[in-house]
This record gives sequence, C-alpha cells and structure tokens, in this order.
Amino acid sequence: MMKKTKIFAALGGLALAGFSVFLIAADHIDSPSVANTTVDIADLYAFQGDNPDNTVFVATLQGPLNPGGVTENASFDEDVLVEFNIDNTGDFVEDLVIQAIKRADTMYFFGPAPVAASEAGLTSTVYTDQIAGQVQISGVDETITASNNGMSFFAGPRRDYFFFDFNRFNDVASGSVAPEGFLPPGQAVDFFEALNVLSIVVEVPNSMLGAAPAHVGGSVGINGLPNAYNVWVSAKRKQ
Repeated sequence: MMKKTKIFAALGGLALAGFSVFLIAADHIDSPSVANTTVDIADLYAFQGDNPDNTVFVATLQGPLNPGGVTENASFDEDVLVEFNIDNTGDFVEDLVIQAIKRADTMYFFGPAPVAASEAGLTSTVYTDQIAGQVQISGVDETITASNNGMSFFAGPRRDYFFFDFNRFNDVASGSVAPEGFLPPGQAVDFFEALNVLSIVVEVPNSMLGAAPAHVGGSVGINGLPNAYNVWVSAKRKQ
C-alpha cells in the first residue's frame, strides 16, 4: 500500500529542459521567508546526458554556502521533499514526478511516477512503492554515486555551478558604471566561483519519461527547435 505523507510547497523554480540545449533557472538569495532555510532552491539544471538517450536533472539548495565550515555544517532536511516535476504533454501540468528525500545519511529517490490530478500543485504524496534507488550523501571531499535500473544518483555539497558577476551587476544597477555596462567574458568575475551549494542529481533514461512535447519556442531556425520536456523543481516541507 502506498504510504501517504502530506507536505506543502515552500518554494519552486521553473525552467524548460531540452534534449540538446543546456538550460537553467537561477534563484539565489531569496526573500527573508525562505533565504538560508532548508527549502531554499538555488538552481535547476536539466540537460542531455553523456548518453543522448538520457536526461540529467540537477537541483541545488541552500546557496550560496561558504566552502569549509559552513558547507560541512549544512545538510539536507529529512522533513523536506524535493521534486522534479515533468510535463510531457505540453500543457504545463506535471505528468510525472521524481522525488528525493533524506533519511539518515542516505538520499532516497522515487519515480518517475505518474501524478494524479488531485496531487498536482502544492500537496504531494511520497511514492514509497515506486522507489527508484538510493545513494549515500557525499561529503565535501568525496563523490559517491549509485545506479539502479538505468538511473544514476548523487546528493551532496558541490561548488556552485552558476556563473554571475554579482558585484558588477550591482554597479550596473546602481548606475555607477553606466553606460559601460557588463564586462566581457574574459574580464567578468564569477561571484559564485568559491561558493558551494547542496546538490541533488538524477540521470534518467528518456524511455521512462515518455515522448517530449513540441518546444514551447515553436519552430525556429532551419532545423527548428528540438522537442523538450517542461520541467520545474519544488521543495516541500512536511506538515
């Protein structure tokens, strides 16, 4: 029998996941109600795996974290469920969900599971009867991965993948460097280069996700845009 655990959405990020295009949604440094909490989402990444028949989903939390002591003390919350929501019909309603939740020193993954209409939105059921796999949570100086049934898993602290010249952005926003604007790539300074996040990663065969719908951008260019899943991530705290 399916175990039901009701939880509510605390924060979500939105992006579109393409087969061949690397896309992200960044959400660093949130409002006081969620910033520096265990439901604070930093980034969503979704991209084609080294195996072109797979899609990789990455959610990062609790960023930015200083390397060293702060990162070592940061941890996933057993009362927070992270969900990768996947729309494979093009109606922007989740059809499948991949769930990740911590227990002790292990991250457990469930799905991809079909989402009932009554479960779409703010409340979720933990699909404990559809476990996909599990992986020991890595430390700062280690990388532990696991695989099961064609899926691969990782959870732990990692260097922040996001690139942003935050200090220059503040200068531009304040008007102190106008009209010079942003610096070119060779001169821009990545504010996040020495900072970390907690990462949850799952690689999934596309055969488990169903056919992707037409790209929301329509047909652009000579060859058009590839079909793409619509993907968003949510962090939900147990009630």
